[in-house]
Amino acid sequence: MKEIIFEVREDELDGGFIASSLGYGINTEGESLIQIRERVKEAVECYFDENMEIPKIIRLHFVRDEVLTL
Repeated sequence: MKEIIFEVREDELDGGFIASSLGYGINTEGESLIQIRERVKEAVECYFDENMEIPKIIRLHFVRDEVLTL
């Protein structure tokens, strides 16, 4: 496996960010962009054991909801 993709959203209720991997049960959260990047790396390292191929690239896809009214 070459890469794993995380969807990153702002946590509207508590502030900070929530990251969820696509295709794997990996989820984490952090207070800042720096912290979410660190926690995503840690979560990937914890999820993949020595018998599994760890991804070489972690891609963060930032999703932002925007509401428009008329």
